[in-house]
Amino acid sequence: MMSDFLVISGGIIGISVARELKRRYPDCTDTLIEKEHSFARHARGRNSGVLHAGFYYTSDSLKARFTRDGNAELTQYCEAHNIPLNRCGKLVVVQSEAEHSFLDELLRRGRVNNVLLEDIDERTAHEIESRAVTLWRAIFSPTTSSVDPIAVVRSMEAEARNESSAIHYGTGYLGRTSDGVRTTVGNFHAGYIVNAAGLYADHVAQSFGFSEHYRILPFKGLYLYSEEPPGSLRTHIYPVPDLRHPFLGVHFIVAVDGHVKIGPTAIPAFWREQYIGLNNFRATECGEILTRQMGLLMSSGFGFVRLAWKELRKYSRKHMVSLASALIRGIKHEHYKQWGKPGIRAQLLNIKTRKLEMDFVFEADRQSFHILNAVSPGFTCCMPFSRYVCDAIGEKLI
Repeated sequence: MMSDFLVISGGIIGISVARELKRRYPDCTDTLIEKEHSFARHARGRNSGVLHAGFYYTSDSLKARFTRDGNAELTQYCEAHNIPLNRCGKLVVVQSEAEHSFLDELLRRGRVNNVLLEDIDERTAHEIESRAVTLWRAIFSPTTSSVDPIAVVRSMEAEARNESSAIHYGTGYLGRTSDGVRTTVGNFHAGYIVNAAGLYADHVAQSFGFSEHYRILPFKGLYLYSEEPPGSLRTHIYPVPDLRHPFLGVHFIVAVDGHVKIGPTAIPAFWREQYIGLNNFRATECGEILTRQMGLLMSSGFGFVRLAWKELRKYSRKHMVSLASALIRGIKHEHYKQWGKPGIRAQLLNIKTRKLEMDFVFEADRQSFHILNAVSPGFTCCMPFSRYVCDAIGEKLI
């Protein structure tokens, strides 16, 4: 099978890029391959569903620009397509006097990134959410919201089909050929290839001669679901994060249906799709990741030992609920019994500097484009993200 553009993987980034390519090159053929038998089986079907506002990121980052614009665009998309949206906003609360300087940094980043934020006092925070616990002040982000990510992906998938993109399920990438790729159902020939393979983006990129200094380091994310009735919280509640890491700490999320969950964990995983038990276990992959983790235990640029221990403790429901109880009043352990569906964060590690990549990372040439790091808030960013990718592809094709 021959196509002008071939996109590997059917997550929301892959679908968004395929659709944007079709808009820009309407006379070209456009093919998307997905190893699973339906879309959103991995990161985008297992994420929090939060549409972030874009104030965590430094102004020179792609995340800052894409998140701000993506929030507005995806909100408009949901409204136009009657996809339920919970405009609940977000409180970022302070637990100690020392954290006020970090709160100020978030406000500064928000101003520089042109993100609407409110610097509020403790009384106003309690008016927004009476159960919130904060010291003196907090940040309120009115544009943060919740949506069902699977509903969004399915809507975009249907549109991609209507726009004449060819979609092939059950088609796993096996390797590169001289004019395309080998898959589990045969060869595909393509003029240009886009790698949006998420957890396996580095493997695909390596077969094209890229990702020399990068490897995916998987982290397992779990949420605990509350048995309190919908409406028990009115807004998301987050702690002030450690800005040295790409994780936001244990927080409360109000889902699109009003139910509440706490999390997530960021537990180091031992293979890339370590969702449940030994499912998807690959011995070679496990050995490679364990070797890398052992190396980081001895020497890393981001405190891997401390991070790993801190996250592993979150396997305890009691510990997770205890961490969350610092953010709101009236937490009861008996309300948090059920773990949600686990997700795996495809976090990119720079093996040369031994640091986690904080921003989106791409590598490309005239034959292929590789999206190596598209982690959170990749879902929020999908629309401006895809335009950026297609701008870059257009420059390569000149």
